[in-house]
Amino acid sequence: MVLIQARNITYKYPINDGQSALKNVNFTIEEGGFYAIIGKSAAGKTTLCNVIRGFIPHFHRGDLQGELIVEGKDIREWEMDELAKKIGFIFQNPFTQISGVKDTVFDEIAYGLENLGVEVSEIKARVKQIINLLGIEHLQDKNPYELSGGQKQRVAFAAVIVMDPDILVIDEPTSQLDPKGTKDIFEIIKLLKERGKTIILVEHKIELIAENADYVYVMHEGEIVHGGKMEHVFSDPKVLEYEAGLPQYALLGIEVQKRNPSFSRIPINKSQAEKELKKWMEKQEVY
Repeated sequence: MVLIQARNITYKYPINDGQSALKNVNFTIEEGGFYAIIGKSAAGKTTLCNVIRGFIPHFHRGDLQGELIVEGKDIREWEMDELAKKIGFIFQNPFTQISGVKDTVFDEIAYGLENLGVEVSEIKARVKQIINLLGIEHLQDKNPYELSGGQKQRVAFAAVIVMDPDILVIDEPTSQLDPKGTKDIFEIIKLLKERGKTIILVEHKIELIAENADYVYVMHEGEIVHGGKMEHVFSDPKVLEYEAGLPQYALLGIEVQKRNPSFSRIPINKSQAEKELKKWMEKQEVY
């Protein structure tokens, strides 16, 4: 089932010297898929997230052309409170996602449900469930501002997940995290995928995308220049022309293929690389 469809989306910020931040963007997001959006800085990734989430055109006015259809209705026709129930948005900087009005992590996670007028008993039950799911019981009584960056990001995830949106738009959640924090966040994302959520992730850590995503869209100068199944995109050397990067195992496979055309399949991650290299070496021994 198609949840989101972009049709010739073009957008200019109110003050941008006439330059379009997005140019004739087309894509489709299907229910339950894990979509990664990659590209160099200023490629338009965050702007595209803002359109999907409705911040454009509801908050950032500018000039939006084309259509962004969410469940059959254009983004302009959605009320923001209704869209917030449908699409959860996790920002790049967890510091900006902490409300600043709650003294404990438990109350911070509950804040969105309070604003929706959910019954207190249900709020407590849902917050407790999410805290247990994400393994942050040890943080629930702490002040959100006393947490590390990685802990804040996990709380930001919890505050969105507790709202139970069908779609999650996640904008570079690991950019300020160390390797352990990054691993923890991707464990949460994998958990959400297993729960059937539709995920749209902007991320620069290509290796982790190669291990987890179903589909990849490549952005360059405001356009989607490549897209499709993750294996198809990450095995294409043309992606390098857009400075978006490829997984190290794909780069290895491309180099091997240049020297040995019989090496037919480009591996994307470690497990694929081990399998393909073993198969290719066995084939060489036969001959």
